[in-house]
Amino acid sequence: MTDSAQLLAQQRRTLILAWIRQRGGARVNELTRELGVSDMTVRRDLDALARRGLVDKVHGGAVRADEPSSREPGFEAKSSWQLSAKDAIARAAAALVQPGMAVGLGAGTTTYAVAQHLTEVEGLTVVTNSVRIAELLEQSGRGGPGAATVLRTGGVRTPSDALVGPLADQAIRSLHVNVLFLGCHGIAVEAGLTTPNLAEAETNRAFIGSAHRVVAVVDHTKWDAVGLATFATLDEIEVLVTDGELSPERRAAAAERVGRVIVAEGS
Repeated sequence: MTDSAQLLAQQRRTLILAWIRQRGGARVNELTRELGVSDMTVRRDLDALARRGLVDKVHGGAVRADEPSSREPGFEAKSSWQLSAKDAIARAAAALVQPGMAVGLGAGTTTYAVAQHLTEVEGLTVVTNSVRIAELLEQSGRGGPGAATVLRTGGVRTPSDALVGPLADQAIRSLHVNVLFLGCHGIAVEAGLTTPNLAEAETNRAFIGSAHRVVAVVDHTKWDAVGLATFATLDEIEVLVTDGELSPERRAAAAERVGRVIVAEGS
C-alpha cells in the first residue's frame, strides 16, 4: 500500500469512527453507500478499528466500544445522553395517553422522560418495573386528587434500575395495560429491540404480552446497535417514536415493519 493510499485509509477510518460514535452504531451497507467503497473495504476498516478497541463488531456492522453489547450502562451514565432528542420523543409519546388509562412504563432514561410528561395527565394507573419512574410519579403526585396510581412490579434491581426476574414477570402477566412504552439498548431491522440484560429482556416480553398497544421510544443513536437479547421484533411494535436525526433510509426501513412511525422534532 502506498503512502497516499494509507492516508486515505486513515481518513476513511476516522470518518467511520466518528459516524459510529455519533449514532451508536453503523451497518456495513450504509457505510459502503456513504463512503463509496466496497463491502470488503468497509469490513477491513471495521476490523482495524476493532483491533484497536475503538469499536465492537456485531452482525452486519459495528457499535461504539464504550457501549459493548454485552454490558449494561447504569441509569446515571445514560441520563445525560441525547437529552433534547429524548425530551422531544417523550413529549410526542405522552400525547398518545388519555386521562384514566392504564399505562405500562419499562425501565430506562427515555421512558423516564415520558413519565415526566405524564405527571400532567390525570387519573392514570401506571405499572412500571422502573424504580426511578415509580419514585418520580409517587413524589409528583403527593396531595393531588388526580395523581397517578403507581404499581411497582417488584423483582431484582439491575444497573439500569429495572426490577426484573420471576416476581416481576408474574406480576406483569397478571395485569393489562392500554398502552406500553418501552426503550431499548439497540434497534435493528433484523434483531428488533434488544438489551444486554437477559432478565430484563424476559420482563419486557411479559410487558408486551400484557399490553393492548406497544410504543417503542428510541432515539436515532440506538439504530443498528445490537444488544445480547432480543425482546421484540419490529412487527410487534404498533408505534415507534424517534427523533428528527434518524436518516430517511432508516425511517423507511422502520415504516416497512412498524405500524406507525412518529418523528418528534425538538422545540
